[in-house]
Amino acid sequence: MPARSVYEYAVVRVVPRVDREEFLNAGVVLFCKNERFLAMQWRIDEPRVAAFAPGLDLDAVRDQLAAMSLVCAGNPEAGELARLTQAERFRWVTAPRSTIVQLSPVRLGECVDAARELAGLMARLVEQAPSGVKQG
Repeated sequence: MPARSVYEYAVVRVVPRVDREEFLNAGVVLFCKNERFLAMQWRIDEPRVAAFAPGLDLDAVRDQLAAMSLVCAGNPEAGELARLTQAERFRWVTAPRSTIVQLSPVRLGECVDAARELAGLMARLVEQAPSGVKQG
């Protein structure tokens, strides 16, 4: 049986009006120290966001999500943040903030393959249609 590793993850949320505390899940960031893995996946469901928050500047949301992804990847385009360790970058990305893009509290899990777990969390928490909603 393959060894299991503990991982930490947070759900990336789009919060159009912070004062209303309503949000749509847009991605997941996952950190697994044992696998030396830190990555973020995200997707904006534009029709859903448009219905939920008409007039929201989706380009600004995309820019913020892309910047967070660069930090997770340790990409030099992220500037000084790219030089931090994976654990430090994960903590920076998941730090509480009151902007349009926020993250859930950090949660724990166990996996054998962090990349596959990230894809599974993304499918289950972001891409799956809510109950009662049919996808065509």
